[in-house]
Amino acid sequence: MLELYDLAGRDEAVRFSPFCWRTKLALDYKGLPFRTVPWRFTEKEVIAFSGHGSVPVLRDGDNVVADSWLIAEYIDNAYPGAPALFADRQSKVLARFVNEWTNAVLNPAIRAIILPDIVSLLHEKDVEYFVESRERRFGNKIEEYMTRRSDYLTNLAVCLAPLRTLLAKQCYLGGDCPSYADHIVASAFIWAKICCPERFWDEGDVIGRWFARFSREAARALSDVQFRW
Repeated sequence: MLELYDLAGRDEAVRFSPFCWRTKLALDYKGLPFRTVPWRFTEKEVIAFSGHGSVPVLRDGDNVVADSWLIAEYIDNAYPGAPALFADRQSKVLARFVNEWTNAVLNPAIRAIILPDIVSLLHEKDVEYFVESRERRFGNKIEEYMTRRSDYLTNLAVCLAPLRTLLAKQCYLGGDCPSYADHIVASAFIWAKICCPERFWDEGDVIGRWFARFSREAARALSDVQFRW
């Protein structure tokens, strides 16, 4: 069985990494059985065999793949009989753009809102490492993010404008059916909904309707997830 190293919080059942969620949604979409191994930020030695210091890490027999995009490519090539994440070259190019946009624009906008909430979910052995490394990386104290949350929510709304425009015209990012591009963006919102009590959209919002449609398609993967809103 495939084995996925998956970021966990203090409560082992809380799995909040958006990158790990991309992989879990992809594996579920392809119908591939897998088990997850809970991993925490300070357990670098546990995944040292991968040559990487972060998750997701997928072990498939003797094959080890890290990075959610590389894992998606790997499982599509290794298991061609299962539903394809990339139906053709065009869909893969679209997904790659969405991957880069999410990494560079959407995830940072969400992270600015939820960073203090992430700290509250961490295992105690991860808190010092996480706070110190994120404050050094982003140049702000964690507590400062709470005082500017309304500004960050406004910025997120601006970032989401093109997504709203697209989803007002079609059901999913790739058209009529969900694709890996939808997995990528949905994973960012899964991250937010697990970590943060702040609602990012109203019930009738076009993104909310898309997320509800996607969630029904991915019901098996999301069955045990506890969202905060």
